[in-house]
Amino acid sequence: MFAMAMSSAKQFFAGKLFKNNGQVTLQFALGSLVGIVVGVGVGQIAPVWAAAIAAGGVSGLIQPFLLRNVKYA
Repeated sequence: MFAMAMSSAKQFFAGKLFKNNGQVTLQFALGSLVGIVVGVGVGQIAPVWAAAIAAGGVSGLIQPFLLRNVKYA
């Protein structure tokens, strides 16, 4: 299991895991940006712990939708 994870990590950092690395990077960045916006927005009206939960939940829920069309090399 560890060897498989290490192999995938090596391919990812070498740029050989996905067919379109630019699209994957953009989708990861978009999901992170949405999480940051939600976290800051909720943080303005709620405690920090609630903002962290909301940001993590939203960014975790949005990633599968953003990455549903990603093709592996």
